[in-house]
Amino acid sequence: MVPVCIAGMALNRSIVASIGKNPVDSATKAKKLGADIIEIRLDLLEIDMDMRLILQDLGKTGLPVIITNRMKQEGGAWSGGEAERILALISLLPLADAVDIELCAENRDAVVKEAKSAGKMVIISTHDFKRTPGSEDMVEIINESFDSGADIAKLAVTPNSLEDVLRLFDVTLHAKDAVCTIAMGEIGRHSRVIAPIYGSIMTYGYVESATAPGQLRVDEIRSILKKIA
Repeated sequence: MVPVCIAGMALNRSIVASIGKNPVDSATKAKKLGADIIEIRLDLLEIDMDMRLILQDLGKTGLPVIITNRMKQEGGAWSGGEAERILALISLLPLADAVDIELCAENRDAVVKEAKSAGKMVIISTHDFKRTPGSEDMVEIINESFDSGADIAKLAVTPNSLEDVLRLFDVTLHAKDAVCTIAMGEIGRHSRVIAPIYGSIMTYGYVESATAPGQLRVDEIRSILKKIA
């Protein structure tokens, strides 16, 4: 597999700090905790924040920045219209290093096109908060993400058994391109540190509070990975 980079940094078991509150302070703390990358969840921030100024300040941390504006259908908190959600992402692309857009998003292709034109990395994501699809279905989701222009295909599922987690690991192990895979919730909590062993190039942790079910804090992930990877 050809190495995938964000802002010149090769991704390999990289830890992403997902931030939804106090972005500048949280990003500074995330770096101290051992994060490699910052993800800014626009949908979780206060609407009166000056995002351009915040992203400029985040650049001072020296960490690559992913921008995400998660839709409600995929676990987000965006309350505005879809056109406004997409416009916010596109308008902030010049100040970010990568963008995460949902595979199911109606205007996904517009974001992908703008990001590619701006030389930004594209993460196309799918989140299933009810179940873990069949193995063939998971492979199909990943393939569709790459066919849609993804540099990284992100797949987060909800396991109802440890067998579900094992199937996700198997799909991850045999992926031919760059994937980020996560089993959410308590049953899949260990996937946050085990999936990278099977080939997930990134894993997500929190700084102040979790932004997804089953997340571990950044420094916890860093400590465990040092011991087992």
